[in-house]
Amino acid sequence: MQQPNARHVPGKARWKYTLVKLALMAASLALCSALPFAHAQAEPAPATADAPFLPSPADIVGTLRAQFRVSAADALKIAQAVLMEANRYSMPPVLLLSVMAVESGFDSRAVSSLGARGLMQVLPAAHPRAFSDVKELDDPATNVRIGSSILRGYLDASGGDIDAALWRYSGGGKGYARRVALHMKRFDAVLRANAQPVKKVSSGIIR
Repeated sequence: MQQPNARHVPGKARWKYTLVKLALMAASLALCSALPFAHAQAEPAPATADAPFLPSPADIVGTLRAQFRVSAADALKIAQAVLMEANRYSMPPVLLLSVMAVESGFDSRAVSSLGARGLMQVLPAAHPRAFSDVKELDDPATNVRIGSSILRGYLDASGGDIDAALWRYSGGGKGYARRVALHMKRFDAVLRANAQPVKKVSSGIIR
């Protein structure tokens, strides 16, 4: 991941044109509140001009199990963390999922040759104040929270330029942004295809 001396400041500034640039999702990034597991079977909110498609936890779990052979328990932890942090930092879930796919292939115990750890390959030496014990980075929820905070900071620092933010996140990795963009496109297509249509119940009639 990123060079040791780079700064990151979590922020909630609106990211208005990033996904338009990648032609993957609607321009608006107003996300609904993260869904708790108690609603894992609830249907996702439909995409509109003002609210982009938001996958349900069940959709993410099913995709990770089918495409990456992630266990049901680990897939659930990842889905919960992704939806929570996407909402917290105003980023689309498919972006976080795509960074994980490139960084670790969804292996929460992955450790790089440089010591980067976990799903989003957080480099302990670069962000020592983000945790109290390096082993915390092996926890999906903690790793996704810290990784999302770092990426959000880079997006804010670059004025919403996703290529620049991903370049910095990867520590200058060649072709990194392109690989993330390809995964975003695939995740968006698969999650939309797997999403079930919303059924409205009124007076005992399913519409």
